[in-house]
Parts: sequence; structure tokens; C-alpha cells
Amino acid sequence: MDELIAKATQGVDMDAPDAFIHIFINLMAMLPWVALFWWNLAFVIVGALLGWWRGKLLAGVVWALVLGPIGWIVVLFTPKSAKPPPLPR
Repeated sequence: MDELIAKATQGVDMDAPDAFIHIFINLMAMLPWVALFWWNLAFVIVGALLGWWRGKLLAGVVWALVLGPIGWIVVLFTPKSAKPPPLPR
């Protein structure tokens, strides 16, 4: 934990009013953003497939985008959408 704090506060003047912002930027720079992007894309693709299978493509994409794999469970437990009623003539 001390190493993480040392990396986060590296080059930050702790008495400066914007020290929090600099610490936050240092912490965000440590995240593996490329891996997070590809994992999120995989979650959305699987959510889209599950949503398409259940007849709710947009719901599958949105739930997977917001909740990741937990969104898959939400899509799987929602009732299957029925075909829309025919248009009146």
C-alpha cells in the first residue's frame, strides 16, 4: 500500500490546493486502459448476442455496457419479447 501511495503522490505538492486532482490523475495513469477497453467491448458483444437471442438487442447492449457481465444476467431473466402486433389496415 505504501508503494501505491508513493506512486500516487509522486511529484505532488501536498500543500497545493489542487493536490487532489494531481493525485487522481496519477492514479488514473496507473490503470490498464487498453485492457479495460477490450474487456468492455467483449462484454457488450456477448450482451448484444444474448439480447438478440432474447429479442431485445438494445437492452442487451445497454445492460452489458452499464453492468458488464451482471447485465447478461439481467437480460437472461427478463421475459422474452413477443412479436409486435400487426399494424392495422
